[in-house]
Amino acid sequence: MKSKNRPSRIGIVDYGMGNIRSVTKAIDHLGGCAFVSDQSEKLNQADALILPGVGEFGHAVRELKNKKLFQFLREWIACEKPLLGICLGLQLLFERSEESQHANGLGVWKGTVRKFKFGKTLRHKIPHMGWNDVRFEKPCVLTKSLSNNSHFYFVHSYYVDPKDKRLTIGTTHYGTRVPAILASQTTFGVQFHPEKSQKAGLKILKNFIGFVQKKRLKK
Repeated sequence: MKSKNRPSRIGIVDYGMGNIRSVTKAIDHLGGCAFVSDQSEKLNQADALILPGVGEFGHAVRELKNKKLFQFLREWIACEKPLLGICLGLQLLFERSEESQHANGLGVWKGTVRKFKFGKTLRHKIPHMGWNDVRFEKPCVLTKSLSNNSHFYFVHSYYVDPKDKRLTIGTTHYGTRVPAILASQTTFGVQFHPEKSQKAGLKILKNFIGFVQKKRLKK
């Protein structure tokens, strides 16, 4: 029997499109035990998963399917095992994206990933890149002990538009209201990069690890 006192094992899903090294170092620094894998058999041994991602939606879907991780992730989430999606990893949790019209996402949450579209009157560059504040709309385990309007680092040209607005925990503003933190039961997603967001970002990851640890100890 595995000791309940051990650090939580956090599997980092490697499908060739994520900031793997920075996320892994951050998790280890915060007291978790991170490992990277592209094999469902190994990832299934984790207490929780992180789905990172940088790049194009359709390409990410193809890579997940090529590595036989697409259906695995759907089943993982259906079993209410903890998962955190970061940036593109968040967007993949939705049904579809305007970036890739013919690629279907994991469909965990209903809604569409939309491209920023600004008129001539708004001087906003695409991608949305750099620091921006996040307003916390409701309490969530991820934002525990964080000050409202904390700043996080963003890099994205598309944003999620969930059908169920209750999923949205925090928002930022970049020409339009942008969902920045989403959550439902044991599934979480952030549009920003917590691993690049200094103290506030590390606190998000630490809170996720703490959530995983408590859930594991209750088993």
